[in-house]
Amino acid sequence: MSAGFVVSGRAAAEADSGEAVEWRPLTRVLFRFGLVYFGLFAILTQVILELPGMALWWKPIGLGLPEPGVEWVGRAVFGVEVVRRDSGSGDTAYDWVLLFCILVTAVVATVVWSVLDRKRVDYRAAAGWSMVFLRICLAATMLSYGIVKVFQLQMPSPSLARLVQPFGELTPMEVLWSQVGVSPVYESVLGATEILCGVLLLIPRTAAVGALATAVGGAQIWILNMTYDVPVKILSFNILLMALALAAPEARRIATVLQGNATGPSTAPRAGGTVRQRRVVATLQIVLLLWLLIAGTAKGAVSWQQRQDIPELYGIWEVATFVRDGESIAPLVGDENRWRRIIFDRQDTVTIQTMTDRFSSARAEFADGTLALHARTDADATPWATFIVERPTSDHLRLIGEANGHLLVLELTLRDPSAFSLRREGFHWVNEYPNNNCVSGRPACPAR
Repeated sequence: MSAGFVVSGRAAAEADSGEAVEWRPLTRVLFRFGLVYFGLFAILTQVILELPGMALWWKPIGLGLPEPGVEWVGRAVFGVEVVRRDSGSGDTAYDWVLLFCILVTAVVATVVWSVLDRKRVDYRAAAGWSMVFLRICLAATMLSYGIVKVFQLQMPSPSLARLVQPFGELTPMEVLWSQVGVSPVYESVLGATEILCGVLLLIPRTAAVGALATAVGGAQIWILNMTYDVPVKILSFNILLMALALAAPEARRIATVLQGNATGPSTAPRAGGTVRQRRVVATLQIVLLLWLLIAGTAKGAVSWQQRQDIPELYGIWEVATFVRDGESIAPLVGDENRWRRIIFDRQDTVTIQTMTDRFSSARAEFADGTLALHARTDADATPWATFIVERPTSDHLRLIGEANGHLLVLELTLRDPSAFSLRREGFHWVNEYPNNNCVSGRPACPAR
């Protein structure tokens, strides 16, 4: 439990009274390790980037600092080539090698520090400032993740493409994202809980409660990431470790309260040697909290508003007729060249489903009755498909154009998304039968 941050109640009380107190040797060693390890992890990973504005200058500088060394360790120690990439994953090979480097550096630094500073009896002042640093890192992270959940940005409602994708083709992470996203209220409650953790962490009087709540929430997040293969395993585990490190100095008081006994005031290390200095530190934490809340909420609101914009051709379009180079192609299951559906979900994105249930995404540009499709990863302005769009009725679409060198004429009909049970079935106070076993033909099954 990161015992380096633990000081006994008696020792802490004596330290506050001005009497010199000697920490146990193990406590001093663990404190040195924790300070180096958590400090490097926060600076060299995405934790510190959760502070609004930090990513603008720190991301290209801070994250690039260890890159040559990490690549060398990957080749020399693990025999693999690792490359830092902004793929959205926090568990790339580069991230794991970086974590290994941080761990080894922390161990070596702890050994050297322990030898050179072996006469030091305690690090109470440094522990106080270290806890403030950890609280800021944790609070910024929890507030950031909480706000995007409140606005349903992290796990949005299942997309139109997800509605027609076979369940068996979903990855475990996609199942988790859909499970949470299908209930906006549940996601917002999760977000509000994470925001509460961040708020409690930055208010000195409630910091212990915030650390304990973050530890509980962090444990759940880490377990979900481990069991649903979410690529945030490294970050979530270290968030849990940081929360435990912050809660450790209050372990005795927490245990006393849980046993139903009264406990005295906190004796955990605090930043600042005088009452006035501690008030200044507390005030700065409150100011930082307000900044994080305001900046995060403003960013979340803008992103939420952008998500409300739907494309003109929004919907799931079933390909009723598919004519390629003058030949009508029958809708045979297994034909990878015949399109089954075209799905318009976001302003700049179109998803194409073939008769093999293979999904491919393209960047879409629709203007003046012309639809151009570009490869998502291709910066070239040349589209791979261009269509003239005709819409005789609101639920009928005709596409005439060229794709990958073939002349195509497509007739499409609109499918109502609300016809799917996932969107039609909501909350019911009264349920005569469980609404989770419709394949058996029970009376609870909705009509198709």
